[in-house]
Amino acid sequence: MPEPFEGGQPREEKSVGELFVDVSEKTSALVREEIELAKAEIREKVTQLVRGSVVGVVAGAFLFLALILAMHGFAWLLNDLVFDNFWAGFFVEAGLFVLIAAVAGFYAFRALQSGAPPTPDMAIEEAKRTRATLERGERS
Repeated sequence: MPEPFEGGQPREEKSVGELFVDVSEKTSALVREEIELAKAEIREKVTQLVRGSVVGVVAGAFLFLALILAMHGFAWLLNDLVFDNFWAGFFVEAGLFVLIAAVAGFYAFRALQSGAPPTPDMAIEEAKRTRATLERGERS
């Protein structure tokens, strides 16, 4: 005999159709919540990427300015110590700049290649768990 009260509330007898509607509504609400979680997760990751990129660009600009001053001084030092011609030290410096740019470009390429695109990992994992739970419920 069914209990007249469940959890302190009167138990309602529902038809199979009403139960199906309830399950459908709750499932669609769950899917909407998972989509919202995915959006929030992507938004957070993109914000972090943008923030890090901006700080990196500012740091790179200051480093570039410092490098220009240091390299200019080194070119004059090379001219004074090694070369008799005024221009030779600057060509050596230009070669060093190209080498530094090549190494930095390669590093940037590898870093961008290894970085995963911002995917909603938590939302995908939650969706997989929900699907597995629903599939287990169907087989029961």
